[in-house]
Amino acid sequence: MAKTIGNPLSWLLQGAETTGHHIGQTVEEMGSSGVKELPKARKLTMDDIIHSLAAGLEDFAACRSDAMFLVLFYPLIGITLIVMSLSMNLLPLIVPMIMGFAILGPVAAVGLYEMSSRREAGFEPRWMDAFGVIRSPAFGGILVLGLYLAALFIVWLVAADMIYSRTLGPEPPASLLGFATEVVTTRAGWIMAITGGIVGAVFAFAALAMSLVSFPLLLDRHVGLPVAVATSIKVLRKNPLICMTWGIIVGSALVIGAIPFLAGLIIVVPVLGHATWHLYRRAVQ
Repeated sequence: MAKTIGNPLSWLLQGAETTGHHIGQTVEEMGSSGVKELPKARKLTMDDIIHSLAAGLEDFAACRSDAMFLVLFYPLIGITLIVMSLSMNLLPLIVPMIMGFAILGPVAAVGLYEMSSRREAGFEPRWMDAFGVIRSPAFGGILVLGLYLAALFIVWLVAADMIYSRTLGPEPPASLLGFATEVVTTRAGWIMAITGGIVGAVFAFAALAMSLVSFPLLLDRHVGLPVAVATSIKVLRKNPLICMTWGIIVGSALVIGAIPFLAGLIIVVPVLGHATWHLYRRAVQ
């Protein structure tokens, strides 16, 4: 059979057709409501958290270098934001930025979910496998949910700035040491810290409710974004204490990882990302 070499125009048309088909699948996936059976939330215990963390450590040990390379950008972005805040007299936002990493964590771990999924299926995961998410029909839903969390992070920073302005502000602190001293030794500083902690917890809870199992569920099943978010909220409602405990563990681990100038996040984020996949497996029937 004779073989013909297509001209550039035919290649372009074929590429456009493939891209259009992929976009169509993505749009359909985002709003998919034709799921035959909605995912069901399971009852969780502390054993499930312990098992998920242990499995996350095991996954990290199996693909340590790949996972660390995959999330390297996460602390780099954080360091860039902190350096910018130091040079732009935004010292009061350094701590909210670090706390806000708990909001953005699920987005940074999307590739890790894919790696855990492949390892669970018996394949040898590589960091390049994480980019398979881009080709997935679920990518549109993942992108939208990621943008929601990014918007939540920005709103949190705005709220933190307002809290500072109403307590220790509106003038920026003269130095980092002076700012820390004011926070610890003055009444206004304590009010700012307590109020900021409460408001930050509300933002973290909103992020937890929306993203607890949403990202892994979108990757694992053809359910669409509304079903994924509804399932995540359902898991939280069925297991409030366990999910809050999980949120505290994640937040505490991120803070501890951020102490050595964010370097610890290169280890903390992969372990938590892999563990989240295994928690999803136990939380959703």
